[in-house]
Amino acid sequence: MNIAEIFYSVQGEGMLTGVPSVFIRTSGCNLRCTWCDTPYTSWTPEGNRMSVADIAVRVAEFPARHAVVTGGEPMLFDETTELTSALHERGMHITIETAGTVSKPVVCDLMSISPKLANSTPYDRDEGRWAARHEQLRYQPAVLRDLMSRYEYQMKFVIADPCDLAEVKQIIRETGAATDRVVLMPEGIDRDTLAERGRWLTQICMSEGFRYSPRLHVDLWGSERGR
Repeated sequence: MNIAEIFYSVQGEGMLTGVPSVFIRTSGCNLRCTWCDTPYTSWTPEGNRMSVADIAVRVAEFPARHAVVTGGEPMLFDETTELTSALHERGMHITIETAGTVSKPVVCDLMSISPKLANSTPYDRDEGRWAARHEQLRYQPAVLRDLMSRYEYQMKFVIADPCDLAEVKQIIRETGAATDRVVLMPEGIDRDTLAERGRWLTQICMSEGFRYSPRLHVDLWGSERGR
């Protein structure tokens, strides 16, 4: 499978924020989010072909008990099923980071689902040539319900404006997501933007009963890769 990078860091988002983890970042995505913070796995995918055996050997070099399979969109690839089985056999806790548009029979301890809101559609990027495809694919409620029924999950939303909350609530109604499994994160790729949006987003979470998540990796390392 095509791998953009494998690195050791701490989980920066969601319920396991701060947990030391090995990240296996696949390259390739069926969406084109306008604010994507890993464009080298979507807009301009890059990486190296690696076998599942080679990936498992690389992961074993790190002292982590948690593995995060992310992307791009890792659920696009049949090899992800084999990879998660191999990591499970090594006794690792496995998180899969997915937009929830594709389902595969993977082994997973936490399905970290991040449905993309309308704020992700790239109407103004690359002359809008990806907008229609992205808009058609970004929200797949049947896939979301399937993943939620089969795995422990968290549902993460990237919030750019308080108006995004209406769409979040609609998705919750349509999928049946549990309020205490919903995580809201501020959109931004720099500390100042995250801090400004985090202040009002925290108030929304307190009012609605959702979890607030920082984006710890951005606070610590900005846009530096391999972090």
